Amino acid sequence: MSTSSQNTRGFHPRIDSLQKSGRASRESSRPRKRLVSQNDAYLFALRVAYLSYLLQPRARRTQQAPVAPRALQRSSSSIHDLMKDFSLLRDSKSTKFPHGFMAELEKRLTGVIMGRERAPEFHDPVIKRSFAAFLNAFMEQGFKKRMEKDRRVEDLVLIFYSNATKELQKGKIPGDDSWKFLADRHLALFIRLISLILKEGDWSRDRPELSSRLSTLESKLLTNDQDLAADSRNGNASSSTIEVVVPLSFEVKDMPLVQVVARIFHLTHSQVQSDIDKHRSVWTAKAALQDLKTYQTLLNLNSRKTLRSDDFDLEEGYEAWKKSEAPDLAQMIMAIVQSNPELAKSSYNHNTPQFNVNASGSEASDSGYSESSRKMSMSEPSSYVVDQPVDMSAISPSEASPPIFDREEDAFTFIPPDPRAYYRLILSQALSSDLQDEILKASEAAETPALKLLSKQSTELLNEICLRWRLPYVSRVILFLDVIREKFQEQDISLDTLDVAFTFMKEPLPENKKDANLMSSLLLDRSKWTLQDYVLNQQILASLHDALLRDLYDVVKQCYEQKPPSVGPILYVLEHHIYNDPNFSRSPEDITAFTTQLLEGLREKAFTLYKEYLAKYLPQDQESWQFFDVIELGKAVVTLAQRIQKRYRKNPEIMGANPLTALVETMLPLYSEDARDIVERILQLNAAKGEEVPVEDGFDLYQELVEIRRIHAEALPNIPFAFRIEDLLADFVWRWIKLTESTIIAWVDGAVKQDDFKVRTGTAGMPPADSERHSVSVIDIFASFNQTIDRIVQLNWDNDLQYAKFMTALAKVVGNGIARYCDIIEQRFAKEMDRMTPEQEASTTLSRQEKWMQLAKDAWNNKEKIEPFQFFPESFVKLNNIEFAVRQLDKLEKEVNVDACIDVIEKNTPPLSHRQRKVNNYVFTIKIVEAEDLKACDTSGFSDPYVVLADEYQKRLAKTRIIYSNLNPRWDETVDITTQGPLNIIATVWDWDALGDHDYVGRTSIKLDPSHFSDFLPREYWLDLDTQGRLLLRVSMEGERDDIQFYFGKAFRTLKRTERDMTRKITDKVNTKSQKSFFSNISFQLSAYINHCLSRRALKSLLSRGISISSVSSYFNRNRPQQTLQAPTQAEIMDALKPLFTYFDDNFAIMNQTLTRESMIMVMTRLWKEVLVTIESLVVPALSDKPSQQRQLNQQELDIVFKWLQLLFDFFHAVDEDTKEENGVPLDILQSPKYFDIKTLNFFYFDSTDSLIRTSERMASATAARQQTQRNRLSAPAALTSMPFGGAAGLLGTPSHRKSKSIMLSRNLGTMRKAKEDKRKEAQADPNDDMILRILRMRPEAERYLRDRSRQKERLAAAAAAEMIVRQSIMAGGGRMTGSLPRR
Repeated sequence: MSTSSQNTRGFHPRIDSLQKSGRASRESSRPRKRLVSQNDAYLFALRVAYLSYLLQPRARRTQQAPVAPRALQRSSSSIHDLMKDFSLLRDSKSTKFPHGFMAELEKRLTGVIMGRERAPEFHDPVIKRSFAAFLNAFMEQGFKKRMEKDRRVEDLVLIFYSNATKELQKGKIPGDDSWKFLADRHLALFIRLISLILKEGDWSRDRPELSSRLSTLESKLLTNDQDLAADSRNGNASSSTIEVVVPLSFEVKDMPLVQVVARIFHLTHSQVQSDIDKHRSVWTAKAALQDLKTYQTLLNLNSRKTLRSDDFDLEEGYEAWKKSEAPDLAQMIMAIVQSNPELAKSSYNHNTPQFNVNASGSEASDSGYSESSRKMSMSEPSSYVVDQPVDMSAISPSEASPPIFDREEDAFTFIPPDPRAYYRLILSQALSSDLQDEILKASEAAETPALKLLSKQSTELLNEICLRWRLPYVSRVILFLDVIREKFQEQDISLDTLDVAFTFMKEPLPENKKDANLMSSLLLDRSKWTLQDYVLNQQILASLHDALLRDLYDVVKQCYEQKPPSVGPILYVLEHHIYNDPNFSRSPEDITAFTTQLLEGLREKAFTLYKEYLAKYLPQDQESWQFFDVIELGKAVVTLAQRIQKRYRKNPEIMGANPLTALVETMLPLYSEDARDIVERILQLNAAKGEEVPVEDGFDLYQELVEIRRIHAEALPNIPFAFRIEDLLADFVWRWIKLTESTIIAWVDGAVKQDDFKVRTGTAGMPPADSERHSVSVIDIFASFNQTIDRIVQLNWDNDLQYAKFMTALAKVVGNGIARYCDIIEQRFAKEMDRMTPEQEASTTLSRQEKWMQLAKDAWNNKEKIEPFQFFPESFVKLNNIEFAVRQLDKLEKEVNVDACIDVIEKNTPPLSHRQRKVNNYVFTIKIVEAEDLKACDTSGFSDPYVVLADEYQKRLAKTRIIYSNLNPRWDETVDITTQGPLNIIATVWDWDALGDHDYVGRTSIKLDPSHFSDFLPREYWLDLDTQGRLLLRVSMEGERDDIQFYFGKAFRTLKRTERDMTRKITDKVNTKSQKSFFSNISFQLSAYINHCLSRRALKSLLSRGISISSVSSYFNRNRPQQTLQAPTQAEIMDALKPLFTYFDDNFAIMNQTLTRESMIMVMTRLWKEVLVTIESLVVPALSDKPSQQRQLNQQELDIVFKWLQLLFDFFHAVDEDTKEENGVPLDILQSPKYFDIKTLNFFYFDSTDSLIRTSERMASATAARQQTQRNRLSAPAALTSMPFGGAAGLLGTPSHRKSKSIMLSRNLGTMRKAKEDKRKEAQADPNDDMILRILRMRPEAERYLRDRSRQKERLAAAAAAEMIVRQSIMAGGGRMTGSLPRR
């Protein structure tokens, strides 16, 4: 095949020339077409239908005929001869088994074998054996599947006969032919069973020809079997039946196709009968045979009355068609002669060739025009079916002389002058009739989509016409599509019908696969098409394309409706049937023009729809406008956009036009402008009335507008939204935050009021989990906090700066709520911890003398056992609540993303050089550290001091805990004081007394002036009391600022201080000791019991192990060397701490029932700090510039102290010996800087005084050098050495090397942990000589060195203070300090 034949576009030049000339290709070989009248079309259709009746297989009937008995003998006819009636009709569906027959046959065969068949002739065991042999072969899957597909009678009969023969030959000797008669008998019974199944299944009525031929075959098989034949003929043994041909009636009622012609042309049977009678003498089989011979002759002569080579683009296409015609014509001629053998009797040659169904040979299959035409009939047999063999030797079309006709119409009897035009008119008439006739149903055997358009009867008529008129298969398809096109444009058929027509054109489904492949190849290989078909196909596609685009435009314009018609079917037909067809060509300009037109139509529709929405949702009266109206209008727009987006998600564009884009391009700009104007007008009207729009209405409106803006940004990225929603509606958020701030205290009070502070036990009888050990109040308040913040977060506010400011304001609200909660919880906790026991309440009614008598009585009883304090579970739950609040606040801080808020505010805030930050409130943090050389107020020579802070108006600000029996107490308690300007603070030290009023110890004061703390560095003050001794305060200041980190830090510090104070109260409490009395109004402190167990008295008791005269005398003679005692054993050292360990265990057991693990670790950590402080005070005195009266321990005592330290370390670490799991305080907490300081005492404790002084000076020089280096490197003032000893620098306040625990360093758990780690690293990297100086206090000879070091530190402190003032002045531009403080 040439290249041009493979390319379907290869013959476009000829097509173009034909189109330009305006004539079809066959005009070159045929006369110009004329109009076809309906009557002419009717007459030619009637001729074909009548001819089909003449050529159909003749019906047969049986009649009785007497027969003479004859000897039994085997017929010479073979089984293949007997099956000729079926083998010659392979292509007739009427002689095939119906669908479902094979399943029913299988059931009846099983019944025969099982003996369930009622007919007695099937009960013979030999017959059952033959049937069983066949059933085995029938059940083979390959054969069964083939039979269900082909359903041919001859295949089934031959297989039965073969299996029956094999079964009957078993056991027979060679030469014994008796089995042959049994084989015929068994086969006849098998045929009879088939006939019974057809009759009982009501299939024989649909297939009368099949039933007739089966009956004939049965009779032939029973020719030599008189008994079975007699049974089959109702026992008539004296006669037999014979078949005779039923003569033709020539009545319309017996002509099915003639009736179809009458129906489609709307004529009565009598009218048609009249026409047949009129032309019956002309419309004969002989005339049909003459037409075929004439057509064959003209075909060989290349006459213009048939297709010529000029009708094809390629010569090989014409040759392929011509080659297929010759064998097909011969077969049709043979069929006519066999239907009427009289037509062949004139021949003198009586050699009758046998008809071969495959006479067309392999050559005919190359094109298949005629073969495929014959296969279009799916149910009824064609009129050229061969029934009997005939002699055709006398017929030689090639010898006949070509007839001469005067006029074109006289050329043929049954073929019209223009078969294409006649066929098209008949096809159109049949299609119109079938579409209008609702009674007609599609054929039950219909397997092709075409039969969904045409009835079974119409299809049979059209197939017969195409066959007789020699219309090629492609022409039939194209003409069929042209009629469909005409009906579609006239709206007589639907789009689905058009789709079905195209599908039939592309995918014909004839009966066998070979023919289907052949037809598909004809349609695909367009080089074999006639030019006329090619041009007509192009015209059909162009016309349908225009019509479909018009329909598509109308349908797409309805896409915004609630239930629009689907564009899918139209697009499917365009894409799969129009654009994919190689005969269709389109230009990009045409598609672009249609897309533009479609978009304009969509925009007009969207504009109209928006106007309808505006009239529906917005009242006419402006006074009635509400945010709800704007929201509803926006929801309508958004709902429509979402519906369109969802509807066209998979295919967003229709022919290049996006309905969603057209919608949002039209509606969203209109809505955004209208929404802005409406909202502004509503706000103006409410302001004029003095009313406010509800906050929730503003929030709802914002969320709706944001959603619309999101859709606007996605659909129209280059078009900005009409206005800034956040700027217009920010006031609603500030109003909501202000409302929240005004109600937060009430929220907290209500949550606490409803809380019973009970452990929330999930399972009765089981210890509560840590998550159940806090009460509902803390859960409720943090739920409120989270809901408050989530309310803003859920708005998805699209202005980062405004959002950061909202979060800052909410952080302040959260901080206020937490401060209130901590205040209430701490007050209730303190009340529970300081409650009076029943004995104490009873003692309040005793007189003073009775109290002294009870004290003496209790002392005489010597009650030494220390019992644990009876804590309330509610108290521990409160501590758990605070611990839970810390974790929840840290989680909240992370969710808010505080750092991101700060970054946004800093990026949008002018730098410090362009602004001054006005600070109105200042937060002073005062830490009451310790006191020295206090006045002794008790008869024991000690005092029980505590400190009270008050302002200049005697308003109490804070009160420390009581330190019992100590003149050098250490409190380490912190208080925050907020002020707007300078404030005088008075610190008063009191001595607690069990009886009577508390004694005055001393008083001092300090002025808190913000201008002195403008560098925000902490300072330490040694304040001399007005009586005796001094008090150490550490003061730092922060400006209270509108900063989210500051608010979170303040809240964290509030929680941690509350937690610390509550923990300290717990560690201070135990039950009363042996001196428990009715007049005692406090409980014995745990720190006092630790001091008791870790005291010098305990050391002495452990070393003496009894009292002797020498030990007593040496005790009073201090200048006499101490007698060396034998060191106690490890067991004795451990026994000395057993009471303390037992006491710890008792208290821990009580606490562990309620406290969470985190709270338990906090309590144990606090106790560990008390242990370290006690051991430190046992070994060395506090740091001071004065000599101490404390005696230095000897080696044995120091060894015992360090063994105690190790035992306590192991106790608090609590490592499981088996699992090695740490159950106590973590190792990093136990190994604190103070722990390492105590451990280092071993290196210096027994050094000589001179060596200690040299070491101190070396360390002091190294520290001074590091500080000088740091001072030169940093712009900020360098920190100086540790605590000063007093003097002028102490009065002025010296900048401390200690980092202040500022609010900013406490803004979350992460910053707090980092600050602790930095402190630990600093202590390890920068050791000082504090411990050496404390050792030197116990060396009287070091008094002068201590005094010199004090003066040196005073000078350094004064120099550092002066340098700070200079640096601060330079940084401030040389001006005087004002109230505006630089931001840290």
